[in-house]
Amino acid sequence: MEFKFTIPLEPRTKKNSIRILKNRKTGKQFVAPSKAFEEYQTECGWFITTPEKPINEPVNVKALYYMGTHRKVDLINLHSALHDILVHYGVVADDNSKIIAATDGSRVLYDKDKPRTEVVITSMEEF
Repeated sequence: MEFKFTIPLEPRTKKNSIRILKNRKTGKQFVAPSKAFEEYQTECGWFITTPEKPINEPVNVKALYYMGTHRKVDLINLHSALHDILVHYGVVADDNSKIIAATDGSRVLYDKDKPRTEVVITSMEEF
């Protein structure tokens, strides 16, 4: 099994500018991702092809993050954001290590003119 798609947007992380919000019903506070990340997640939905059923087997998620600038970015934070987006859109059932078992081949690259994320999800049996 191999599943590929490209998100033609500048990759974003969740960890920058988190917000503390109040639940309108209970009044309890909770931590929410930045507004910029929420917008990014919404925009990603236009480019992600979802399988008939969410992937629920061990897979390798290779992601090539092409950044539009040379500023430093943590690969782990990019992975965290991408994996949460994959769960949000039903590509994978969960982002725990029993499903997203590896991220081999992933890296951060530079492309000023076409920032994007290229994703290849491969079954661990075929990997």
